Parts: sequence; C-alpha cells; structure tokens
Amino acid sequence: MKSIEITANSVEEAIKQALDQLKLEREQIGIEILEEGNKGFLGFFRTKQARVRVTEKADAVFPAKDFLEEITRRMGVKTNVQIQEEDEYIKMTINGGNNLGVLIGRRGETLDALQYLTNLVANKHSQERKRIIIDAEGYRKRREETLIRLAARMADRVKRTGHRVVLEPMNPQERRIIHTALQNDLSIQTLSEGEEPFRKVVISLR
Repeated sequence: MKSIEITANSVEEAIKQALDQLKLEREQIGIEILEEGNKGFLGFFRTKQARVRVTEKADAVFPAKDFLEEITRRMGVKTNVQIQEEDEYIKMTINGGNNLGVLIGRRGETLDALQYLTNLVANKHSQERKRIIIDAEGYRKRREETLIRLAARMADRVKRTGHRVVLEPMNPQERRIIHTALQNDLSIQTLSEGEEPFRKVVISLR
C-alpha cells in the first residue's frame, strides 16, 4: 500500500496534493491528520502548517483475483477470472480451461476450499471486509436448485412421517439456501446443529 506525508497551508490542500501524487480518488484513501495547522492572529501570519499522512486503502478484489488465477494455474488449469461486484458480495467466475471440474471437486468441496483461501487473501489487509463467492461452470446455481428441490422433498417427508430429518453436513452458504427455501412453510421449522465443518440442517414439524 502506498503512503505519503504532505505538508501544506491547510488540511484540505495537503489532501488534494496527496491525491494528485498518488493518482487516487478520495474514497480510495485513508487520512491521518498529523498537524491541523493554524493561520495565526486574525487569519494572518501563519505559524504552523498542516501535515497529513495519506494511505491507499487496500483493495480486496485484485490481489484475490491474482491469487485465484495463480493457484488454479498451479493446479494445472489455465484460467481467467471475471469479477462482478454485487451489493453484499463480490462474485468471481472462473472461465477457461478444459477441466474446470477439477476446480469444483466432489459436491463443490474444492471450489469451497478455493473460495475460503481467496477470502483470506482478499481480507488480509482490507479495512472493509469483502465476501467473495467463487463459481465455475455455473456450479453454484445448479447446486442451489438441487438444494431447493432437496428441501422440498425432505419437508414433505417430515409432514408425512412426523419425524425430523437431518441433512448431510453443509457449509454456511448451502445451509442458508435450505433455511430460505422453507422459511415460508408454516408447518415446518429448520435449525442448524453441530460444529463446523460438520454442521447440519435439521428439518422438523413446527
């Protein structure tokens, strides 16, 4: 991260000079005022100048993108990563390569591991935490549809038998899909139990 100290007649002037030198916008920097400065008597005869330290904010996106492309290359799959910023998260879609299935793994386990590591890289120095979701070959959408169908089938079983159903361990993202799919069914309730990474969704009668 770039960081510079600027001395000028005012804090705002020092910040402007720093932005010009760093070639950044104001929202891309953090500002630490080291000296307020003053104008002296009646605004004349300045006795002290303002001094600020301006630091470029860590960008979570591009280090994460570079990491993801490098680690997939080391796995033997040459890829490029497309970035799409949403309100609540950043979606990184892995494109290219003839064997993206290697990056998905059994039930998305490899993709989940890549997503976990990429989130660590993205948020290592970031001042504002970013949630990154990684997808390849539309796997996340297909998996979501599969889980929604599973939730409906298991809810029907609970209603027929009166017995609760415990699903296989899932990551937080997949458990959220199950909870959301059944949240409007007034005869069913869902909860998560167990410890990560073996936490499971339980479906039962309300």
